[in-house]
Amino acid sequence: MDKQDLNKRIELALEEIRPYLNNDGGDIELISIEGDVLNVRFLGNCTSCMINKLTLKSGVEMMVKKHAPEISKVVNVP
Repeated sequence: MDKQDLNKRIELALEEIRPYLNNDGGDIELISIEGDVLNVRFLGNCTSCMINKLTLKSGVEMMVKKHAPEISKVVNVP
């Protein structure tokens, strides 16, 4: 696995989801990749949003898996 290529594909996935988060005053950043787990951090309004867990699973995780199928799970690191 080429780590640089994986990072690039994950950033592409985050760029696709970012406009939706920005519309609600939030954002997301890549923290780390540990094996097949991607650690991200919600920023802005996303940190206190009541549906951020749903956004993480059905938005962010779905988009990341589309671009980087080797990622099995996305975790929000507060």
